[in-house]
Order: sequence, then C-alpha cells, then structure tokens
Amino acid sequence: MTFHTVLVANRGEIAVRVIRTLRAMGIRSVAVFSDADADARHVAEADDAVRIGPPPARESYLSIDAILDAARRTGAQAVHPGYGFLSENSDFADALEKADIVFIGPPAAAIRTMGDKIAAKAAVSAFGVPVVPGISRPGLTDDDLIAGAGDVGYPVLVKPSAGGGGKGMRVVHEPSELAAALTSARREAGAAFGDDTLFLERFVRNPRHIEVQVLADGYGNVVHLGERECSLQRRHQKVIEEAPSPLLDAETRARIGAAARDTARSVDYTGAGTVEFIVSADRPDEFFFMEMNTRLQVEHPVTEMVTGVDLVELQVRIAAGEKLPIAQDDVTLTGHAIEARIYAEDPGNGFLPTGGQVLDLVEPQGPGVRVDSGLAPGTVVGTDYDPMLAKVIAHADDRPAALRALDRALSDTAVLGVGTNIEFLRFLLADPDVVAGQLDTGLLDRRTADFTPAAPGDEELIAAAAYKWLRSWPQAPTNLWDVPTGWRIGAHAPTTVRLHAGERTDHVHLTGTPRAATAVVEDGPPRILAARLDGDRLAVTLDGLRTEYRVAATDGHIWLARAGRTAAIDTVREAPVRPDDEHSGDAELVSPMPGSVVAVNVEDGATVETGAVVVAVEAMKMEHALTAPVDGVVELLVAVGDQVKVGQPLARIKATEKTDTEKAEQS
Repeated sequence: MTFHTVLVANRGEIAVRVIRTLRAMGIRSVAVFSDADADARHVAEADDAVRIGPPPARESYLSIDAILDAARRTGAQAVHPGYGFLSENSDFADALEKADIVFIGPPAAAIRTMGDKIAAKAAVSAFGVPVVPGISRPGLTDDDLIAGAGDVGYPVLVKPSAGGGGKGMRVVHEPSELAAALTSARREAGAAFGDDTLFLERFVRNPRHIEVQVLADGYGNVVHLGERECSLQRRHQKVIEEAPSPLLDAETRARIGAAARDTARSVDYTGAGTVEFIVSADRPDEFFFMEMNTRLQVEHPVTEMVTGVDLVELQVRIAAGEKLPIAQDDVTLTGHAIEARIYAEDPGNGFLPTGGQVLDLVEPQGPGVRVDSGLAPGTVVGTDYDPMLAKVIAHADDRPAALRALDRALSDTAVLGVGTNIEFLRFLLADPDVVAGQLDTGLLDRRTADFTPAAPGDEELIAAAAYKWLRSWPQAPTNLWDVPTGWRIGAHAPTTVRLHAGERTDHVHLTGTPRAATAVVEDGPPRILAARLDGDRLAVTLDGLRTEYRVAATDGHIWLARAGRTAAIDTVREAPVRPDDEHSGDAELVSPMPGSVVAVNVEDGATVETGAVVVAVEAMKMEHALTAPVDGVVELLVAVGDQVKVGQPLARIKATEKTDTEKAEQS
C-alpha cells in the first residue's frame, strides 16, 4: 500500500525530524499538540495539526483515545510514534490495528516481549545471543534472589523487569547489602512502572554501552547498520553518542551485528529497532545482550550520517509493506559521526532544569553538520516534558576530526532566553579520556564535579551595560537633557548600570556617547568603548578590539551570545542606602527552576527557624526543597499547584529582631 497521510504522535525535535522525511516522500503529515505546544515548531511545520488535550502528557501525548481520534478525524492511514510517549506501548499498537490504522513500528507481540526484560533474555538466549550471567525468571522473591546471588557472583546488578532509565537499578558489592537494595529497588520500580518484578545480573566492570541498529521487513530480511557507542551517560541518560564505536575491531563488529540480527529474528521483528549490549572495556571482544528498544532511538542520526540511510523513510516503507531495499553486503560505514544532546538544564547548579522563552536562536551550519531541533524563536520551554531541546551532530573522515567539528558546531550554537548544557558538552568533549576513546558508563558522572561554568568577564558586563545604554538612547533627540551623555557643567556624570552574572554583582559606569565612551567596571581602569546596536546584533569595540554579539533581553535579563560563549546577565536594583529602607536581615526564597509548587510546609505568618523547609518545587520529575536561611516570620507568595518561573519569589521571611544580648553574643 501507499500512505498519503501519516500522523506523528509526538512533539519536539523528533516530530520535526519525522515530518521532514514525510515531506520529502510526498506524504501529508499531521501533527498533534497539547495546549502547551499550540505554537510549537512541529505544529507549524506539519501540513495539519490537531489539539489532543491539556499540557499533562497523560491527558495528551499519552492518551491513546486522543491520538486515535486525531488519526480518524484527519484520515491518517498510519501513525509514527517517534520515541518516548506511546512508542513502546503494545496496547497502543493493538488499538491502532483494531482501528485499521498502521503502526509504524514492530508488532505488538514483539513490543510486549522486549518490554519485559526477563522474557526478552529468554527469547534471545534461545537464538544463541549471549546474555549477562544472572537470575531472570518470573516471580522471583527476595529470598530467591538472595539465595542465587552467590552463583551469579558479586558485584551484582539489581534490575527491574519493566521500564528503564536507571529507575530501580542497584549495584550491590557485598551480600550484606543485598536485602536492603532489593527492598528499595522494588519500591522504586513499583512506583515508576507499576511492576516491582526484579532480577539479578552480574555487574560488568568498566562497562561500555554499545548498541546496534537493525532493520527488518515483513519478508524475513534483517540487516544491521553498525553500532553506536553510547557510554557517555549521566544517571543512565545518554548525553553524547557516536558511530562507530572506537572500541570494537572489525571481527567483533561483525559478531555483535550478527547477534543483533538474531535478536530481531527471535521475536519476528519488523521495522527499525536497536539492540543494546554491555561490553567490558577490559574485555572488548566479549559482549552481552541488555535489551532491545523497539523504536527509533534519539541517537539515530549518527547511524544515518555514517551509512547514508534515512531510517525514518525505511520505517515508513517497511510499514507500507515494502521489502528492504538494501542487503547486509550493501551496508558500509563511512567516516565517523558524533552527536551531542542539548538539554534545558544548569550544569553549574546540579543540572537543575531551566526553562523560559527562546528569545533568539543561533544554529551551526556547514559541511558535515546537522541539527535536529524542536526550537524556534518564541518557543516556550516549560516543565511538562523532557528537557531535551535539540541535537547537534557532526560527521567527518575520522573520529578526531568529528570531535573537532562537533566542538566547533557547539561553539556556534546558542539558545538565548533558556539556560542549556552547551558549555558542559564542550567541557566533556575536551576531556582526555573522551578524546582518547577510553570511555565507560560512569565517566561522565565522575567528571561533573570538575566542571565550573566560565565566569563572565568585564567585557561581557560592559557589553550588557552598553546594550541597556543604547536602548535608552533617543533616536532623534530634540532636547539636550534627554540624551544620557552624562553632560554637566564641570565633570561628566556617568550613566551607571548595576549588573549581576554568575557570582558577581558589579556597577558599570559609562560616560560619553556610544560612539565615543569611557567604561569603568566598579573602581577598575577606564576602558575606551564604542558600541552600536542593529536589531539583535550588538557590536562592541573595547580598547580597539571589536566583538560581535547576538543579543536579546526580557524582564531585566540580558542574553549575549558570541562564538563559543553565551552569557546571561541580570540588571538589578541598587541595594538600600538607609537602614530603614529594607530590613537587612530579611530573606527571599526564589525558585531555582521553572516548575510547579508541590508542597508548602508552613502557614502564612508562621514563625520558622533557620533550615526549616518552607516550600518545594518540582520540574521534570526533580524536586527541590527551599529552606529558611534565617529565623523569622514567613510571608507566602505561592500555593500548591502554582506554576513558577526561574527566579520567581516564592516566600519572604522577615527576620526576627535580635535582643541586645544576642547582638552582643554575635559581636
């Protein structure tokens, strides 16, 4: 059959990417969107779009009924699920089949088998695929697992049969630790997946995460498209991926590819899928099956770039009943490709989620560079969905050249208005072990403590002050007193801007005109300044050195982007001069991330002590509690359920007046 209309049951960058291929194939695309995504890029790029519900995913993107209704209303013959959401939901595949709509993915039976890790291990073992030694049968009790752990050999890895993402996983090094680990793992797995079934595997030391892309049609043809190295992970979530792996030799690559093909055959798989293996860096010729992802992977672009194959196009063709157009001997790997995921998070603040509106966007271009993104100027990055915003991919002749190309591409990437992990990605790419290809799944977590965001320099503060100064400069002044030159009878009075960035708060004093000015940061030396603003381009010449910035501003925040650096700088009001202007000991609790208020632990007007939890904010499944920094009386500014922004005041605490005795003791 031939599809004329395909609905994309997803959002963000993957929806945009699927729509791109559908357009190239001449197929009408239908997007779906929640209220939070009404103005999203994937909605604008699709031929048609259907609202499916309010922002919570369970009421929109995870609603099988809403997706089915959208498909029926638009005449969609098939649904592409992307990844995440309903992509590995066998009930969704069944529901589409009953509605006579094609699921662009594998059969529901394959999803069910591979979604149960115990059943998956049994299925692939029957086809001779090596699995990690362990205990994996249904209905294992804690006593069963404890009794068998000695035969598996410590250290052991406790794993849930359902779900993924590291939830419910525990590494246990000693027998005395196992009982407690099983209890907490069952509790976490049950809460996350509704299934607390556990099994044990031997923990592979110095593990590397290597996965193989497979394609299978409905005529028994199965090919693999090489492997991807996905060992650079943070808390079991991939951050940087590459193809091919720098670890494997040609002989091992052939064996692991054959094992991946057998894995697909074990469940009569059709479509695109990924077979994940664990490989010890100490024994690179030995690999073990971990799981199969029955969908397209986030990191699929690196495989596309080294093979020249459009995986989405082949997914669509296979689902339409066509045979694979390539055989295994047709697959060749050319060069090397590396991908970096851009997240809305703050690496300098414990990787807390960020958010806000994208004020401007700078994306890299050039040979061998690809950007898969769901962003556009005006996009609002909220907390309802995954914080991944985009992917930057670079392809070159070899791995060192690909690393350099990706670093350069990231230096040419900027998201003004939303904090991202771009600076951390470049820090990671420069790590000596990463450069050498000496990777393991714990490397990234070990390196996070070494990362310190680059401090903003005087040059950036002066540029921000110049931008604010230029914005206040009248275009056609008719009154000398309206022009902020600082002119006075006698010495010029400077225009002063107080700015905060990172851990510094400084005054910038500007005197003269934008074309001929003097800039002084606090009591530092005078700098010769000339500045010009043309739309969103700010040109600053400081002591004869010219720098071009992309600039955007909102709500007292100024964002500056130049090659290799994006800085967020806040304009702040002056501190009180008189003691009675503001209580010097008072405190204000502000939200460290965008999210929703999930707990308020005190009443308005209550007296609290230092360290007491006042309010808690949750974003992207991460909770952050804010505590009182002083003793005092609380003024609440929010309630449970409120949506809050980064930096939004949540509560104020009026410090308790100290007695003369307490003041004397402090002094």
